[in-house]
Amino acid sequence: MVKVGFIVEGDSEKVLIESAGFRKWAGDQGLEICSPVINAKGGGNLLPHHIKPMLAQFARSQPDHIVILTDLEDAANVEAVKARITTEHTQLIFVAVKALEAWFLADTDAMRRWLNVPEFFEPTPEQTFEMPWERLKEVAKAHDSRGPGSNKVIFAKKMCGALRYELERAATHPACPSAKAFRDGLVELGGKSSPLQG
Repeated sequence: MVKVGFIVEGDSEKVLIESAGFRKWAGDQGLEICSPVINAKGGGNLLPHHIKPMLAQFARSQPDHIVILTDLEDAANVEAVKARITTEHTQLIFVAVKALEAWFLADTDAMRRWLNVPEFFEPTPEQTFEMPWERLKEVAKAHDSRGPGSNKVIFAKKMCGALRYELERAATHPACPSAKAFRDGLVELGGKSSPLQG
């Protein structure tokens, strides 16, 4: 097993990485997720001088690779975010476009379960007019479903729990390349090929 340490931007990303479904998927790729999953508590804390002390938390688990998962938010592009974060200690940086909730929109099966709308499909989860969180609210309203609420963490727990969100499904969405990049990067770390990889 390849040991991977994760540093994530916030609470929702931490929920995803620590979820049973993601851990099982990672294990199937030959990856062991090291403890702790480090929550940077905001993209502003993902700067080289903040990251170095975070790495000390991996002293006991000794990961083979460090992966950072953050959001694009309002940055100009993915490369700008990576350049801001990169240190000699970080090996892989993945950026959800525009935010992690775009990956939820991209898992059509989980979204259909949430909305109870069998025909639901979000055509452009990464190109929402506003942030993906606002799009989730719009979608719920349009389908007379209960909205995601006001707490992103509670919704992330619901998505990754009862609604059975899967990164693999989001990664196969034709318009969610950031989820695909994350999936493919992790698969490559584990040295296995994904059955759905295109």
